[in-house]
Amino acid sequence: MAELDREYISSLSAKAEHGSPDDQYRAGLVFALGDGVPIDLVTAHKWLNLAAMNGVIEARESRAEISQDMSSEEISAAQKLARQWYLSH
Repeated sequence: MAELDREYISSLSAKAEHGSPDDQYRAGLVFALGDGVPIDLVTAHKWLNLAAMNGVIEARESRAEISQDMSSEEISAAQKLARQWYLSH
């Protein structure tokens, strides 16, 4: 099962990196929930932010939810990562 998780996460991450809004949303959820990966709210926020910018309504709601558990520094770091991703694509 762990191998399947790694394959899924690798595939999901690749699709998110290529700009798929739905996969960016799914990647955000994976990192927010720690589904097969350690919980990483900064990375989750980054992907949810990008998905929201690409029109995924649910991503806006999820981003707002996890923001409540993040410090302002973490949110700032996540926004910076999202900007860097956006500018490089």
